[in-house]
Amino acid sequence: MWFIFSIITALAWGAANLFYKKGSNSNDKLSHLKIVVMVGLVMGIHAVLYMIIKDITFDPFDMVRYFPVSFMYILSMTIGYIGLRYIELSIAAPVQNSSGAVSAVLLYLFFPREMSVIDISGIIIVTIGVVGLAALEKKEETEALQSSNKIVDKKYQIGILAIIFPVLYSLIDGLGTFADGIYLDELKLISEDAALLAYEFTFFICAVLCYFYIKVIKKEQFMIFKQRDRGIAAILETTGQFFYVFAMAGNAIIAAPLIASYCIFSVILSRIFLKEIMSQKQYAMIAIVVLGIILLGITDGL
Repeated sequence: MWFIFSIITALAWGAANLFYKKGSNSNDKLSHLKIVVMVGLVMGIHAVLYMIIKDITFDPFDMVRYFPVSFMYILSMTIGYIGLRYIELSIAAPVQNSSGAVSAVLLYLFFPREMSVIDISGIIIVTIGVVGLAALEKKEETEALQSSNKIVDKKYQIGILAIIFPVLYSLIDGLGTFADGIYLDELKLISEDAALLAYEFTFFICAVLCYFYIKVIKKEQFMIFKQRDRGIAAILETTGQFFYVFAMAGNAIIAAPLIASYCIFSVILSRIFLKEIMSQKQYAMIAIVVLGIILLGITDGL
């Protein structure tokens, strides 16, 4: 089942990316915090409903136990939201989407296990396809902008400012996924339900703090019920998180790079709904990732 959970997670997060882009305002310096508020709010609501429906008794100490993982995830996501201001050139994508490979390598180094040739091939193929597509996205958008008569703003060029966000995201998210693999799969330090609730309640607390900062300290207008795109993104993010926990608990070392392919689904969805055109090279990269996913799916059935 970990394979199905991984695919659902990738689909949900790929769709969430579409609405994150729509809900991010390059002229609003607090845009990333507003996204945090919406994601944390939806996760908090989901956590309460999940407890009621499944009749689970939640131990608040699980938030402390799971905090290292929650902290790295929330921090990397917030950094990712900041980086959305620079998404027009897709500068972040080539590095950011390598986090799954980072975590997979760390898990393999610290917790070596026997892997089949198909497993290894699938991981390598998915990673190559993800990074390859991201690189093509960045290259084509850069050429399109340079071919126009506009002067390219320095902040949209590859440099320290442009690259710092995806580098930090990749490293922190990769470490978070690595830690999650230890907690859920390798050492079984916490149950799937406890991890899910601990993460969502921690995110909810962060959302409350961010809302206080926006409304009380910065005194900005922020109507929660008018955040349509950010709200949809938050729902999709929470849906992905729900299935992600169970995917990582099933087979962390393979699920991590597979889930990292969510950017493929994001690109496909943006082409469908935004009517954008893909080049033959981009289709080729997507085909490569699909091949890798099929290989990993075969191993799940063996």
